[in-house]
Amino acid sequence: MTTKDARVPTAANYENRRSRSSSSGDDGVAPAVVNEEVSQHHVRIGHRHYHRHGEKKVDLAEEANPLVNLTQDEVIANAANYARTSGLEEFEELFKKGGLIAQNPKSLGIGLPLLTDQDRADLAHEWRHRWAQNGTLYSLVVLCSLAAAVQGMDETVINGAQLFFMDQFGIGGTSSHDTWTLGLVNSAPYLCCACIGCWLSDPLNSLLGRRGTIFVSCLVAAVTCIWSACTDTWWHLFIARFCLGFGIGAKSATVPVYAAECTPAVVRGALVMMWQMWTAFGIMLGYVADVAFYNVPDKPNITGLNWRLMLGSAALPAVIVCCQVFFCPESPRWYMGRGDHRKAFESMAQLRRSDLQAARDVYYMHVLLVEENALRRGHNRVLELFIVPRNRRAALASWIVMFMQQFCGVNVIAYYSSVIFRDSGFSPISALLASMGFGIINFVFAIPAIYTIDTFGRRNLLLTTFPLMAIFLLFTGFSLKIPNQQARIGCAALGIYLFGIAYSPGEGPVPFTYSAEAFPHYIRDVGMSFATATTWFFNFVLAITWPSLQTAFTTQGAFGWYAGWNVVGFFLVLLFVPETKSLTLEELDKVFGVTTRTHAKYQASKLPYWFRRYILRQDVEEPVPLYELDFDFDPNLVTGNVEEKA
Repeated sequence: MTTKDARVPTAANYENRRSRSSSSGDDGVAPAVVNEEVSQHHVRIGHRHYHRHGEKKVDLAEEANPLVNLTQDEVIANAANYARTSGLEEFEELFKKGGLIAQNPKSLGIGLPLLTDQDRADLAHEWRHRWAQNGTLYSLVVLCSLAAAVQGMDETVINGAQLFFMDQFGIGGTSSHDTWTLGLVNSAPYLCCACIGCWLSDPLNSLLGRRGTIFVSCLVAAVTCIWSACTDTWWHLFIARFCLGFGIGAKSATVPVYAAECTPAVVRGALVMMWQMWTAFGIMLGYVADVAFYNVPDKPNITGLNWRLMLGSAALPAVIVCCQVFFCPESPRWYMGRGDHRKAFESMAQLRRSDLQAARDVYYMHVLLVEENALRRGHNRVLELFIVPRNRRAALASWIVMFMQQFCGVNVIAYYSSVIFRDSGFSPISALLASMGFGIINFVFAIPAIYTIDTFGRRNLLLTTFPLMAIFLLFTGFSLKIPNQQARIGCAALGIYLFGIAYSPGEGPVPFTYSAEAFPHYIRDVGMSFATATTWFFNFVLAITWPSLQTAFTTQGAFGWYAGWNVVGFFLVLLFVPETKSLTLEELDKVFGVTTRTHAKYQASKLPYWFRRYILRQDVEEPVPLYELDFDFDPNLVTGNVEEKA
């Protein structure tokens, strides 16, 4: 047999496709023609491709699926050999089938040998009903969601507590000392995350696995929340909250990766973004706790019982996660990285609806990890994050979205909304209720992203919401100049709520999802540590500078400052952040194989098209796409027939 997958080798051949399109008036070329051109324009060196344009050599990614260059007989033989050499002899026939499916996954088994009608029906059902996953996978999603809620509460219970401990600890004034001290106390966990907590993720994951790291980080979070509630000076509270960063940092770097490694590609974005959606839920719970404990009176020998209960309440979800985590399977990719293929298969079998799907995913994972290992250059993994072009581009894109998650200004509202509302004319309890409203909006409007993140895409969500966030921050800032108190309060609250609506489906869920999937497996822990350290460092900068920035710029100017950063974020995403939706974690090697200059030049050239198409509403021809990662047929046309036949 010589049947091969006719996947179009796109980005690598973009310049050729563009020149042919412009000369012939055609939008593309047939896959066979493109493949022929690729063979004439590419030089294979080791496991990498290089495209020669004149005398210039541009680094490109390997074909997304290395199995497409093999015959079906070769795939069957290789899959059988993998089963025998990995201690999975009893599943040899299963892995033969899995290898054939992995070679052409979107064919749904049509025309493939060895597969039964029931096998094809199962594959068709998986394609048409992507949310029909098994209960174990959803229990893992619940675990990751609760872990995210822990973080959300850790972030926002301080919002209401500061209304009380500022005066109790003598830092409630407007002097430079008081504003910087308040900022330091609020930002303490994020300083620890950026400097220490995130960097513990890699050694902890290597030693304890994904589940063990989640357990330890949530245990630390629970203990430090209770510790924070028992403090009696601002510096004692600072130390307790600084130690909270040990839990937040390792957890935030591990949970999204754990979810990304366990979920199928078709729903990975939606399930991984549960991290941010349930972080938003935890943020809302933090505001609810602030309101619930607001009127708790002091007891004998206990001053400030209300704010102490606010801070201590965040320990509850952390304890729940600690009790649940070891009931979920370990990441198959983590087992694979340690060379334990049997446990990887057993874990994957728990996470998929059938053993055939598990065999397909495990074998494909093995093949791609072998290819991925060719990227290693024998250096330290931190060094390879910068010297390997594919890794460097993934890091740049991840750092951009993580940086902008903070400098879009959202956590100014998350941490200081009660003070902002109070200074606008709200009473303290009304300020807390208004803040709770922001938390509810942040959670509710993150829900649509479950669908849009895997359909509309990560990149499109960011490009759509950045301009809106800039407009709403400016509206909020200017609203604070309104002389009439009722109008000022109403417009300021409206602006903040509209900002939350724009943030929740975009910069809310995208950064952690994007960073968790962008890096190759062998460097993923280090890359995710860098990415989360980026967001926590700038979170720290945001939290510590806001009180002083507000005093120096006025609240209006401070909101305008972050509105300007949203405009900057739009162009950074436009030029340097590729789309990653609906691809396997390893297939992203192809996307990040396109040079940064090529990607930026292409996206900039599309601006006139977007303006004419979506602003002027003109019927214009779409430019030649930079990526074409789909197969040359529509699986939706065949899935129904396959299921009916079975």
